[in-house]
Amino acid sequence: MQISKQNIPFIIVPLILVFDQVLKIWVKTNMVLGESSPVLGDWFILHFTENYGMAFGIQFAGELGKIILSIFRIGAVVFIVWYLHRLIQKNSTKLLIASISLILAGAIGNIIDSAFYGMIFSDSYYRTAEFLPEGGGYARFLHGKVVDMLYFPIIDTTLPDWFPLKGGERFIFFKPVFNIADAAITTGAMMLIFFHKRLFPQHSKKQEKDTNKA
Repeated sequence: MQISKQNIPFIIVPLILVFDQVLKIWVKTNMVLGESSPVLGDWFILHFTENYGMAFGIQFAGELGKIILSIFRIGAVVFIVWYLHRLIQKNSTKLLIASISLILAGAIGNIIDSAFYGMIFSDSYYRTAEFLPEGGGYARFLHGKVVDMLYFPIIDTTLPDWFPLKGGERFIFFKPVFNIADAAITTGAMMLIFFHKRLFPQHSKKQEKDTNKA
């Protein structure tokens, strides 16, 4: 079945959001903060953590930074929606529209946590969170924490003593804990990087001309 370009965002964005939010809500209401549950042995683990910051648990300048980041995310979503509309109008490639749609879905997914989770859930310290608790949530609007849970410690070892600087220390790859929204943003961004010449042929040709002139 052929999918039209204008329908791509309406397929990708809701699909990512459903999977992202269902998993986050399940983790929030079934696991205690810091709890881990193996999925595929020691290689894929559900590890419940929360953060105030950016993708992959990166922190950002305390409470003021949290507000700034939330406003920036909302502004970014508005811009991406406008940009997607322009891409469809200009008859851009499906791959480019899909890439931007993934980034949009991920941004919205984490905004939902940040904007509303503090209002609709109790905290997750030493207990599973309660949905719509009687005394109210753990934070006000835009002060919620982003739920992360996907952990892939594919390599977990101790470096040999002779290894420069880090000898004898524990080494884990891949260490960041993230969520489906983070994965969507990263996938969309990597598609833009890897397929840059295909997605932006005019820009690539201009760069080649400028390089040849130099």
